[in-house]
Amino acid sequence: MSEWGGTGEGLPGEIASALSGHGLILRGGFVFGEDEARPQGLSGAPATAVLLVGQAGATHWPHFLRWRQSRSREIADPLDSWSREAIGAVAEFFGARAVLPSDRPYLPFQQWAMRAEGLKPSPLGILMHPDYGLWHAYRGALLFDVEVAIEAPRNPIHLCDLCVGKPCLRSCPVDAHSEAGFAYGDCLRHVRSPSGNACLTGGCLDRNACPHGQGHRYPAELQALHMAAFAGAAEEF
Repeated sequence: MSEWGGTGEGLPGEIASALSGHGLILRGGFVFGEDEARPQGLSGAPATAVLLVGQAGATHWPHFLRWRQSRSREIADPLDSWSREAIGAVAEFFGARAVLPSDRPYLPFQQWAMRAEGLKPSPLGILMHPDYGLWHAYRGALLFDVEVAIEAPRNPIHLCDLCVGKPCLRSCPVDAHSEAGFAYGDCLRHVRSPSGNACLTGGCLDRNACPHGQGHRYPAELQALHMAAFAGAAEEF
């Protein structure tokens, strides 16, 4: 049951304010078409609207670290658990269903994100943002049973189209990213090997080579957390 007593018109602003208390931001949204596949909303009926929740740079990181200090060290995926708790609390307050990219069956988060913010994928597959570059993420979404008024995306210039040198395709020691796609196996073997320690502890070299959004670059320990999850390595977070 929702605790929110406002009107639908002011809903996005109130949600953005609530998310900011967790270092998260509202990342656009839209109303589903009647003829498209729609996940269940809080009522169990197909949802009417979706609002994307995420981060810009590492705005969430200090909030996550404070949460982590008060939780068991045995949590298998602490960042995912924190996201579920933080976004779930906001969803409960506003009468929405919270979903995460890791939920099964998988929901089309990247398609939702492109539709909500007008972004396009970079050569690395990560959506390129005009301000944050590759240093942003979508941590979850709020599914509503009612229509939510939110501004349409501004269709920003795709910065990758203006990038001539493409350093993101020339910095990996094993050429994991190319025009042909992502060589997952080659990347994983390298990161797990002694020669991949720089990637494991400091983040993907291709991602770090992108010149856009450098002021929002993740700190090394956050990049290490993501790389450890990718490599299946044990990290003390």
